[in-house]
Amino acid sequence: MVSKALSATLIALIGAIAANGQTARLVDDATLKNAGKSGGEWLTYGLTPGETRYSQLNQIDASNVGKLGLAWSYDLGRGGGGQEATPLVFNGTLYSITNWSIVFAVDARTGKEKWRWDPEVNQDKTRPQICCGVVQRGIALYQGLVIAPVIDGRLIALDMQTGKPVWESRVSYSQDGYTITMAPRIAKGKVIIGVAGSELPIRGFFDAYDARTGKLAWRFYTVPGDPSKPFENPALKKAAETWSGDWWKLGGGGSLWDAISYDPEADLIYVGTGNGGPWPEDLRKSKGKDNLYVCSILAVKPDTGELKWYYQNVPGDSWDFDSVQQLLLADITIKGQPRKVIMQANKNGFYYVLDRLTGQFISGQPFAKVTWARGLDERTGRPFINPEAHYGAEAIQISPGPGGAHNWSPMSFNPATGLVYIPTSLASSSVFAIDPEFVKKPNQSNIGVRRGPPPANGVGLPPPPPATLPPPPAIGPTIAEGTPNGALVAWDPVTQTQRWQNPGGGSIGGGTVTTAGNLVFQVIPDGRLIAYSADKGEKLIEIQTGLKGGMAPPITYELDGKQYVALMGGTGIVVARSSEPGAPPPAPTDQTVFPKLMVFVLGGKPLL
Repeated sequence: MVSKALSATLIALIGAIAANGQTARLVDDATLKNAGKSGGEWLTYGLTPGETRYSQLNQIDASNVGKLGLAWSYDLGRGGGGQEATPLVFNGTLYSITNWSIVFAVDARTGKEKWRWDPEVNQDKTRPQICCGVVQRGIALYQGLVIAPVIDGRLIALDMQTGKPVWESRVSYSQDGYTITMAPRIAKGKVIIGVAGSELPIRGFFDAYDARTGKLAWRFYTVPGDPSKPFENPALKKAAETWSGDWWKLGGGGSLWDAISYDPEADLIYVGTGNGGPWPEDLRKSKGKDNLYVCSILAVKPDTGELKWYYQNVPGDSWDFDSVQQLLLADITIKGQPRKVIMQANKNGFYYVLDRLTGQFISGQPFAKVTWARGLDERTGRPFINPEAHYGAEAIQISPGPGGAHNWSPMSFNPATGLVYIPTSLASSSVFAIDPEFVKKPNQSNIGVRRGPPPANGVGLPPPPPATLPPPPAIGPTIAEGTPNGALVAWDPVTQTQRWQNPGGGSIGGGTVTTAGNLVFQVIPDGRLIAYSADKGEKLIEIQTGLKGGMAPPITYELDGKQYVALMGGTGIVVARSSEPGAPPPAPTDQTVFPKLMVFVLGGKPLL
């Protein structure tokens, strides 16, 4: 017979072994390479290294999705901007980030908070330098660390168990016009992160940091600098040949604020770069020049940052056509041949399919209304730009507008249907005219495009002036009169055609995830969660979350044999950019809806 004392010792020892085993389970390179194959956890921003947002889970399907209800919710705080983050789930814990870079961990079964960490950003000093909203898109997990961007330019690693800082690196300074709003990614033990701010006079770049120590491994500038100084690498020397004038005095642009994907087998990191700065090529003194590497897709080696290939979506960009939208990697069959492709539903309205090993253009077609170009060269993919789109002092309406046909809202790819689900603005447009009085303004917006009088409430950009020139001819899908601009488009990348379309959503806000249960979950910017059948687009359920706006994309995960669907949303207390430094935030009103993380499960609580 075993004594009670010995039994207690054995139980304690078994418990310690179990606890140590749980602690020893880490997110490493092999784990990330295989992320998404089981579907139980959500370990990186796009679920897989190729950013497919396709989950193998199928417990929730067309037969039972109508029974989806609220499992639990977690209050994110006072807010301050829209929610754009994709939560991550590992080892029974859900990790995410909210406004002003506050990171948190909660029990993925119950929503009980485990820890919460606030980097204490100096909001008064940082807010005026933020181009496009107090937002964060996500975090990364690696080797027991939660690696988080801070909007003021820091990159911080927190202990996954306690939330305590382990290391901190300085990527950029908000005083110089840079902010960080994107989710970092991991490639071969390195944290890949880029900077936002091309509306300010900045020079874009992205970095690689050692994930264990935070030490900078390499930096890749996306546009060349002062040509009187040595170029940082041969790729930038080549790029300088596509610029003219004194572009470097205005920054050049090319910020990288969203798209990164990784192919471990090809050993390539793929990034998308932002618009030129200022917007009009005339003001960059580079009329007729390509201005590499703005509005481009770059493939670099993770060990060194060496450029292996590039493809420029918009040579000489003058329309704010950032090419930072999701870069989705897939293996598909085109004309009977298996192809390893990289795909992008670009802000400019074209859907691109490239060979991801070489950068070779395969195909591209408009998935929304396009007037800036007549089409793409079938051999090279270079756009045939409408002459009228090269605007001057007279105002002209161009499609898409700066919001884009597809912006940061994540799309998803279902290999069973062969379809990509794109949150789309079908007929986005804006009026463009060069600002004849443009001068460089340090630490302020420098778009160089004429806008109208200041808005009455002092919030946001003023509207553009009325168009005086006729718009260029349009290409793309026919849009029936009365069709809502925002839609979810199911796109066939092999045939470059639309298979189905449903109203709701748009290029900015919310997003999608698709599953092996033949479902597409879409979060709509107005606060709705909708599930469609992935093959036919039949609406199966619509849930009003009550969050009203500021919506982030959905994820799905599994615990204890239950499949969950999670999302973040709500803006809470927003302080306008024009507010006086040091002014207290506005008080809540009866209409204030504070941001939440909401998690749904079959048989959960119904929402009215």
